[in-house]
Amino acid sequence: MQQHSANTSKSFTKAGSLAFLVGGVGAMSLAWGANAGASAGESDIAEDSLPAAIVLTGTVRDFKERSVEGGHPDFERRPSGGFGQYIGMVETELSEDGKPVMASTGTRLTSQWRNSDGENIMRPTSYIAPREGDVAGAVNTSKTGALTDSEAFDQWFRSVHGVNLAAEVDLTLVRQRGTNIYTFDDKFDQDFLSTGGFFPVNGELYGNSRGNDKNFHFTFELQTQFTYEADSGMSFTFKGDDDVWVFIDGRLVIDIGGVHSAVSQTIDLDRLEWLEDGEDYKLSFFFAERHRTQSNFRIETTMVLRSIELPPTAALYD
Repeated sequence: MQQHSANTSKSFTKAGSLAFLVGGVGAMSLAWGANAGASAGESDIAEDSLPAAIVLTGTVRDFKERSVEGGHPDFERRPSGGFGQYIGMVETELSEDGKPVMASTGTRLTSQWRNSDGENIMRPTSYIAPREGDVAGAVNTSKTGALTDSEAFDQWFRSVHGVNLAAEVDLTLVRQRGTNIYTFDDKFDQDFLSTGGFFPVNGELYGNSRGNDKNFHFTFELQTQFTYEADSGMSFTFKGDDDVWVFIDGRLVIDIGGVHSAVSQTIDLDRLEWLEDGEDYKLSFFFAERHRTQSNFRIETTMVLRSIELPPTAALYD
């Protein structure tokens, strides 16, 4: 087979697990029950009022680690401030082409901000309304260095010949029975049970990481849309590692940067006071796996998300 370019249109489709997941959702609801009990719409959701599952299509971009020929400087690199969660790595607004913009090398978080329910939330901004009961977090201003430079960071979520290879990947978010809660969890999804974590391109693209049976060095981007329903308890929660940034209407609402073990953050959409009831908005999701220990990935949301058409990727093989 002849190689033509740095990208591929091959689709690693996870939608095939839909029947398994819907059939097993009762068991998964028990496993997730500790979190689900505090979420909106537990038992009064008609079974036929919402889809049983949502399939979202995103883009994986595979990289080589920094120690090999052609490797990227940000992958398999220990932050100069040590492993951990960093904030302030990206600007609070997306670029004109809808990508995160590097703001700094990041500042290491000592403790997260939390809401009155004890959920981790992003630090205060001018556009996220504060609420009574929020608890302040803390940062260590002397510990920085979770990125190298803006030129390298600009390659994370853009397809660049000779730097990364791209493929489409589908994620299936399954509705927990009797609720409006949709979840994707690599620990329960049939296609990831055998991979030992969120590893969507094992043995593909640049291949597995050196000396390992997993492909640890990649980014994942989702561009989705939803209709905002005011005062309905809409929320989005991510738990995993490493870097994750979520933007709604182009504004940062979840900020989990750095190389770290699995951590979570939640955004309650009713805090976003500029959103208008009944209007459509874009949710942009950006994830990076940069270090060869684990790859955890869990989304829980009460939003009915819809995929936005992805730009075409060039074929890698004849």
